Amino acid sequence: MNSIGFIGLGKLGLDCAEVFSEQYSVFGFDIYSRQSQSVNICESVDELVENSDWIFIAVPTPHEEGYDGSVPSSHMEPRDFSHDAVVKSIKSVNKHAKTTKNIVLISTVLPGTTRRHFANLLDKKHRFFYNPYLIAMGSVKWDMVNPEMIMIGTESGSDEQVQDLIDIYTPIMQNNPRYVTGTWDECEAIKIFYNTFISTKVGLANMIQDCAMKVGNIDVDVVTDALANSTMRIMGPKYMTAGMGDSGACHPRDNIALRWMAQEYDFGYDIFDTIMTAREQQAKNLAKFLVEQSEINNGIPVVIHGKSYKPDVPYCIGSYSTLVGHYVKELGHSVSYVDPLADDTTDVVDDIASPAVILLAHNRQVTYGYTGEDKTDHAYFEFAPGSVIVDPWRVTEEKYNIKVIHYGNTRKQ
Repeated sequence: MNSIGFIGLGKLGLDCAEVFSEQYSVFGFDIYSRQSQSVNICESVDELVENSDWIFIAVPTPHEEGYDGSVPSSHMEPRDFSHDAVVKSIKSVNKHAKTTKNIVLISTVLPGTTRRHFANLLDKKHRFFYNPYLIAMGSVKWDMVNPEMIMIGTESGSDEQVQDLIDIYTPIMQNNPRYVTGTWDECEAIKIFYNTFISTKVGLANMIQDCAMKVGNIDVDVVTDALANSTMRIMGPKYMTAGMGDSGACHPRDNIALRWMAQEYDFGYDIFDTIMTAREQQAKNLAKFLVEQSEINNGIPVVIHGKSYKPDVPYCIGSYSTLVGHYVKELGHSVSYVDPLADDTTDVVDDIASPAVILLAHNRQVTYGYTGEDKTDHAYFEFAPGSVIVDPWRVTEEKYNIKVIHYGNTRKQ
């Protein structure tokens, strides 16, 4: 029976390791103290390597401070991700492995990175796969066993080399996914351009929302619904709901990093800069609207309902809410957040007792509707009479003594 090792038990690694533990003996190591009911936590990489046939590397590949998309970054110098944790992990495996190992890197990197920075670090007796996941915070375990596809990259891209890894995945999959094989570089490109395609779709949907706000007499949902159902040339309906901008630990930073690649390889253009500039301008447009609503309602405060980058997770990295809040402050107004889970408690309050302009940043049904689970939305606090609700998802019903604005719908009723 194959034994599985996970180096990196953070936001992604621990949940994935626990999924594997349903079928395999799993060992895990992290530089921080971790606990699990099903994963054997190791004291050292040496112990993990000794006990594992397959070693999955799930360490972070972070950007520098300020490059996650939660504050404006399009003016900053493009930079690649940091590879330090991956390099350290590979060197550790190479140092301690006494027998042949299967090394599987699942961390996101730019195309060409594995070949340029990682391949020569391992002894040739080991097999090295690049196998990034299409997983989102808040639904990691479900995404793990219900992927749209599983990408497996090898040095040459040969299908013959990947069957052993496919056999590892087969018992844990629930949706019989398609397997895509290619070179390390191809799978690096599939993963990061998958993410940036999503960013582009969100940006385009929100561009239509801006059009609705500027031109008038347009319900953005009429337009995006028509496009989302045009399946002949537009690929599918997912991410075709205008609302809050693309966010989280992956998508904004991937576009930011691709600016570096466009420059490094002299593409001659930088569409990724345009995507990030559009994202920031869309956030600024929303912030201006919030401030305008405050000013025409006797200066009532601006409150953002949800600070983390999506409901049901605590992480504020890459948060579109904080990006909108940044621009509210830039316009000379204060802003506060209400979010019971946010791991960044700056400007977070528990309750708002007086009237406010409230941006409904979180929507569980839109965010998690694809899982099929019941994701009923609930308010984090009771809205005071006289408040103005700005709903970029356009689902909130008019309430007694509370004005509701469906941001993006300017059609005259």
